[in-house]
Amino acid sequence: MKVIGWDERLSVKADGKGMVGHAGAALLRRCADRTGLTGVLGKVLPRGTGSGWRDRGQVVVMLAVAVVLGAKCLLDAEALLAHQSALFGAPASDSTMRRALAAMDEKVLAKVAKARARIRRHVWDRVALRPGGFPWLSVASKRLAGWIVVDIDATIITSASKKAGAAATFKRTFGFHPLAAWCANTQECLAMLLREGNAGANTVADHLRVLTDALRQIPYSSAAKILIRIGGAGATHDLLDHLEALNTKRRTVRYLVGWKMTDADEQAIALLPAKTWSQTLTQDGDAVNTAHVAELTDLSTRPGWPDGMRLLVRRTRPSARQLKKLTDFEKKTGWRYAITATNVRHMWGIAGSHQPQWLDALARARAQVEDRVRCNKAMGLHNLPSQDWTVNRAWMLTCNLAADLDAWTRLLGLHDHADLADAEPATMRYRLYHLPAKLTRHARRRWLTLSRTWPWHDAFTTCWQHLGKLPVPS
Repeated sequence: MKVIGWDERLSVKADGKGMVGHAGAALLRRCADRTGLTGVLGKVLPRGTGSGWRDRGQVVVMLAVAVVLGAKCLLDAEALLAHQSALFGAPASDSTMRRALAAMDEKVLAKVAKARARIRRHVWDRVALRPGGFPWLSVASKRLAGWIVVDIDATIITSASKKAGAAATFKRTFGFHPLAAWCANTQECLAMLLREGNAGANTVADHLRVLTDALRQIPYSSAAKILIRIGGAGATHDLLDHLEALNTKRRTVRYLVGWKMTDADEQAIALLPAKTWSQTLTQDGDAVNTAHVAELTDLSTRPGWPDGMRLLVRRTRPSARQLKKLTDFEKKTGWRYAITATNVRHMWGIAGSHQPQWLDALARARAQVEDRVRCNKAMGLHNLPSQDWTVNRAWMLTCNLAADLDAWTRLLGLHDHADLADAEPATMRYRLYHLPAKLTRHARRRWLTLSRTWPWHDAFTTCWQHLGKLPVPS
């Protein structure tokens, strides 16, 4: 069989007309327009009076679209959008985009946050009307119907040069240390705070600010059931007291927070009878004997901490990488321990939600926040492109808008395609966003024609139709 020679009599030229290399931009821009994001940003961002003044709402939205498609800086965005001029018109220059970002001071950011919350409420209302309804989470075979799950975590954004706010981080790198909150139900980034690289991992003021901003983004949060999950950095008096204070007659707030183990905790663990330890559960609800969990609340008293707080301890066999970090107690017992603090006595509508085994599985499900961090970095947050703090902060907001557009496109347009409904950025780019198409005119209409042999052409057209049926909010 001849395995070479396929390129014989094959020539390549670059004079095609009407070609669109990233046809998925049409889906993202339609999503932004139909949900009302483009219009509301145009109202809250600074406006000019000159004849050549560009609507900054459209500028920021198109920059977010470019970020979803893979742009890593303003020059990338300008070059990518120039190729889309037949679809959207002449793009803004990189200098125009930079001026739009530089104009986002604290006052403007507050207006944008209110606008995002208003649009998110409209989107969630539409998501709830889909077949299957709102995406409630399932943990260990139990469905968390009615519960909004918020995960708070910090990450590192490295910097290769000196930029405003860049500093040495606790991981011995150089860059920034933002703190963010994600909605586990919809995979949206609700709030993100840009911080200097040497910002503390457990700074209470930063956690309170991000938590407050995130709650403002949750539709009808004043009367919702909300579960907050935070790593070990969240185990502070002020934060846990604040979480308890968020409970009202209309709103229920529960938390699962990592706990820094002390000598007193180890002494309490040593008092646990062998029969107290129970097998842990997988995310599918199956019991496994490789790890165990037990209730530590009654043996480890913590005066000054919130009343009703429970402590759950989990033990696992340490890996080779963890052996050097074990305490003397852990070396003696041969187990590695981790403690979780929670105020969950019962979660409304979930039978057995008080059991330590299930709460342990619920706490471990927070590991999915690492996927959210990775996906956000794949959408422009891997590097902050400017030397200026204000521009970088606005770039971070644009990346969050890009993540919203990607999530909304999947939630509203691809909910009936199981292989795309929860797809990550790389998959979406390969299957839909980077899909080539031909733009033609016929019968007073423009036609974007896809290849009939592409396996996901039907998903593209279905998504376009779903987004077109969305009512634009007034």
